[in-house]
Amino acid sequence: MSISRELNKRCEAKCELCGSEENLSTYIVTPKSGEKLEEQISTCNTCLTQMEGEDLDKNHWRCLNDSMWNSEPAVQVVSYRMLHRLNDESWAQDAINMIYMEPDTMEWAQEGIEDESEKIIHKDSNGNILENGDTITLIQDLNVKGAGFTAKRGAAMRRIRLVHDNPEHIEGKIDGQHIVLLTKYVKKQPKES
Repeated sequence: MSISRELNKRCEAKCELCGSEENLSTYIVTPKSGEKLEEQISTCNTCLTQMEGEDLDKNHWRCLNDSMWNSEPAVQVVSYRMLHRLNDESWAQDAINMIYMEPDTMEWAQEGIEDESEKIIHKDSNGNILENGDTITLIQDLNVKGAGFTAKRGAAMRRIRLVHDNPEHIEGKIDGQHIVLLTKYVKKQPKES
């Protein structure tokens, strides 16, 4: 969504998170409607892509150390949410402990954070987090019940799908057969660049 004149004036034609001046767009901070200027922030394409995706460039997000002090509640909310997504970084944990928001702004910020205790995480045999679309390989031969074949060690399964109600199951095709595998028998392959 392109930036309104009012938002462009408020942000001084910069991303309100990292300060970039390129490829700016409007980001509506949920769960608000976005109809009011106070419910929108200006973001660059880099920030927007990472906010909406899974892969985070952790060094890029060090900009949150500055944006979390922005006077605009919507910018504070997004900064807080992103810091929570980065909470495995010590600098992000420190920032979360320092951030100050008015109680209604804090409530808004927390509405958008997934409850990590309810989120199902799939991990391979080495503890790597699996995502939809990943490629995995088998770490041992497996007899596939009902299909009448053995999936061999080292066989690859591309574009896996996670079984959302069970963190130990993934789905995909091996040798043209659609099967469900236990995550403890697979190893995630690095993404190709």
